[in-house]
Amino acid sequence: MDEIDGKVIDLFASEPRLGVLEASRRLGIARGTVQARLDKLAAAGVITGWGPDLSPEAIGFPVTAFLTLEIRQGSAQRGGHDAVAAHLEAIPEVLEAYTITGAGDMWARVVARSNADLQRVIDLVLTDPGIDRSTTVIALATQIPYRVVPLARAAVRPAPERQDP
Repeated sequence: MDEIDGKVIDLFASEPRLGVLEASRRLGIARGTVQARLDKLAAAGVITGWGPDLSPEAIGFPVTAFLTLEIRQGSAQRGGHDAVAAHLEAIPEVLEAYTITGAGDMWARVVARSNADLQRVIDLVLTDPGIDRSTTVIALATQIPYRVVPLARAAVRPAPERQDP
């Protein structure tokens, strides 16, 4: 990514509903350049979506928890991690899941309507026979929300300086 990509990402990250024409005006570059950069960034998988970012809290799920799951040993015959992931994917309150190293085998971020509802979500997660046990940590407050734009800024390569003859 170069500086133009970085500027395009910054602008659309702060104003995702901005039109390409207005973006070109603000950035001082051609509309076609903005569109080409957006297309290139999307094709490369840098831009992964344009949909609205939703707040679980605002739609009635104020409790966030992190589950560390231990997958039953020898469950490879039943699909192991992939089978557990498919099970988790069917539960709307599971926002994301990762295979991990360390004390557990899989990590999942879940949300619930209340602490009592969290028990329902955990019980639903644990209905998969491939899961031996879980530990749960409840989030008390969000200190840094999910973000990627600062990382994109750090990844921008500065343009090489021109050497005038």
